[in-house]
Amino acid sequence: MMISKRVEKELNKQINAEFYSAYLYLSMSAWCQIKNLNGCANWMHVQYQEETAHALKLYDYIIERGGVVSFDAIASPKISCKNIIDIFAETLKHEQHVTSLINNLMNVAISEKDHAATNFLQWFVNEQVEEEANVTVILEQLKMIDGKGSALLMLDREMQQRVFVPIAKV
Repeated sequence: MMISKRVEKELNKQINAEFYSAYLYLSMSAWCQIKNLNGCANWMHVQYQEETAHALKLYDYIIERGGVVSFDAIASPKISCKNIIDIFAETLKHEQHVTSLINNLMNVAISEKDHAATNFLQWFVNEQVEEEANVTVILEQLKMIDGKGSALLMLDREMQQRVFVPIAKV
């Protein structure tokens, strides 16, 4: 069965949202590098890679289901953070927004009785739980150390260890 036009349209909107997220995280990575927080920059760069992989996962799914992929312009991300706590607070806010988009997408798939899309989207639902949890831990740790001092440097070094893990094809 081909994908419904409504599900296809919403999946294409999500591709755009994922690419926007990638741009946002790449701009945050640059901000961190300018501040000499190379570990935080690395963490954000891995986020950029993950969001790009999410967009491509959606892209592949639409094609696999006989749909048509369409692209919209990607808005320029605007970040106006004063410090690293602001960066991660904005990251959590953004991930919560993405969760709402994924939940809406799941609601569309359910209303369209598209069981394949519902099953596919479950991966994204689970991913968002993980994304929010990871960012929350980092944000809370940054707040504990007031986002500065030797503890920030230790946390920054720890974040340098994060590596991108490609999404496994199922």
